[in-house]
Amino acid sequence: MWEAFGPEIWIVDGPVVTAAAGFHYPTRMTVIRLAGGDLVIWSPVALTPQLRGEVEMLGNVRYLVAPNSLHDSFIADWHRAFPVAQVLAAPGVREKRADLKFGADLGNTPVPGWTGEIEVVLVRGNRITTEAVAFHRPSGTVIFTDLLQQFPPGWFKGWRALVARLDLMLADEPSVPRKFRVALSDKRVARAALRRIVAWRANKVLMAHGTPVRREGHAFLKRAFAWLVKW
Repeated sequence: MWEAFGPEIWIVDGPVVTAAAGFHYPTRMTVIRLAGGDLVIWSPVALTPQLRGEVEMLGNVRYLVAPNSLHDSFIADWHRAFPVAQVLAAPGVREKRADLKFGADLGNTPVPGWTGEIEVVLVRGNRITTEAVAFHRPSGTVIFTDLLQQFPPGWFKGWRALVARLDLMLADEPSVPRKFRVALSDKRVARAALRRIVAWRANKVLMAHGTPVRREGHAFLKRAFAWLVKW
């Protein structure tokens, strides 16, 4: 299902996937059309013939992005379909996926071709993964992947619902799961990255697993990370 999320940015919900211990996760990717017409596919979901056709109607797929080492499952399928696209990834993905041909690792410096439109900050200092967080300047949208999550009531059943509640995945608004908080190995580095992200003064916030924040994104981000950063 497609949804226009602002100027030149769309979100696409994909199929549910099964993760460790049988936990089911919804999937979501973000599609950004750059000023020249090229497309950035951020955290691609499962590719179907219908989805491929819909994407091709928007523009040329130029960049495929794996924003952390947990969101690389469908990159290979997309790259086979769009072989001229560059595969860009957060640190840690390249080591995991020797089968992929990478263009570059994402970092804190602008990607050539994205200048003035998309900025990236790496959130390091977590033992689970290093996550690349993006800011789409034309729409005022910050794009997270796993560092913020939220699941609707009733999504998980039985003991998984209890685990999800303890993991802070069922809050009233998206929050940082407890496992990511516990896995912090360098709070100073993480705080520095989050300060840069909050300084974008976002209007909206997206994440792969959670309700999109459609207004007052800057205030939301300060609440979401108040447990770690004193604003």
